[in-house]
Amino acid sequence: MTCYFADHAWLGDEQVADDVLITVDGDTITAVQRDTARPADAVHLRGVTLPGLANAHSHAFHRALRGRTHRGGGSFWTWREDMYAVAERLTPDGYYALARATYAEMALAGITCVGEFHYLHHRPGGARYEDPNAMGAALIAAAHDAGIRITLLDTCYLTGGVGQELQGPQLRFGDGDAAAWAERADKLTDAPHARIGAAIHSVRAVPPESLGAVADWSAQRETPLHFHLSEQRAENGACLQAYGTTPTRLLADHGALAPNATAVHATHLTHTDIADLAGAHTTVCITPTTERDLADGIGPARELADAGCALSVGSDSNAVIDLFEEARAVELDERLRSEKRGHWAAAQLLTAATVDGHRALGWSTAGRIAPGAIADLVTVSLGSVRLAGATPDTLLESVVFAAQAGDVCDVVVGGRQVVTDGRHAMIDDVPAALHAAIKDTFA
Repeated sequence: MTCYFADHAWLGDEQVADDVLITVDGDTITAVQRDTARPADAVHLRGVTLPGLANAHSHAFHRALRGRTHRGGGSFWTWREDMYAVAERLTPDGYYALARATYAEMALAGITCVGEFHYLHHRPGGARYEDPNAMGAALIAAAHDAGIRITLLDTCYLTGGVGQELQGPQLRFGDGDAAAWAERADKLTDAPHARIGAAIHSVRAVPPESLGAVADWSAQRETPLHFHLSEQRAENGACLQAYGTTPTRLLADHGALAPNATAVHATHLTHTDIADLAGAHTTVCITPTTERDLADGIGPARELADAGCALSVGSDSNAVIDLFEEARAVELDERLRSEKRGHWAAAQLLTAATVDGHRALGWSTAGRIAPGAIADLVTVSLGSVRLAGATPDTLLESVVFAAQAGDVCDVVVGGRQVVTDGRHAMIDDVPAALHAAIKDTFA
């Protein structure tokens, strides 16, 4: 049994609590006491302690693209060609090294669980590895060795666009048909730190006759089901031309909208789309730094929330790994869209980054500092220039609207201290690990 004493802790209220003693047995919080004295043997968490942050949408291999796609402008579609070039290069060993370093960067940023939207399955040219899930296994091992939990969202990806065959690097993504995808995905198994979910890449990449098969696989196994939705207007246009309906309605018609489902992006929606998502209790993951980076647009997050869709956030392309930035950007981007302030309170944004993100990934007992919850704790130091001047009654707002990933000083994942005083416990030099993995990727 271990005790943690937090100078300040967010327990789900509108303000932080002071002098909080958190008792942990194994990987579970067993007791939480406010306004108490610090025991001599308690681990002292100096700063504001939060539940673990959930990164609900990530593509780990995109981390290799950071800083490499900005010259000459372009669009989502030109960026995609750069992404394909990285996908063509990776081996299981290289992917493990890159993902391990990327997940370690996430741990340093306070992320205790990642939803990995995984579609890089096969050898160049599309042939299967001897272990058909070698790439997925590399990701699961990488998360373990970086000290975080993972939900591997194994992704069905069958076409290169509406009515188009897979070509070039895309051949690595495809299983031929939904039955072959399911046969391969059936071989993946949970681990103490890992859960298996499903994903439909998009209506561009999975034809209508296969959407229901993926949704049924997920429903039968009671796993999360995620899908990219209406990230680009061109996707909507292609869907309307081919099928006479929106991507949201197409997914609804084939049973993919459900309480276990999460729509990622949901940027370009009609009012009917919003009603369909909310009516099915589908949640929505917003990834603002990627949506800005790729010039996707600003989605109707406030309308989705008002309709009843729970929101989560993710780092997506990992151009930035900072869930404080993702969470506050939900509010700040809405201000740009509406020219008004104050759409979400700080506690609501933090809920998206914690408990609702974990629920979207199938970890329903994570994301809270409360008895019975998974013992994930993230402490933000108050010693940086960004948080200097914060007062007791503004600590929560200061953290949500000003903190950065670099302000995280201590991280506990499932009762295990993974980051102490800003240093990773298992990977001594995370920048060096990232540098080496990315260099090897482009070698």
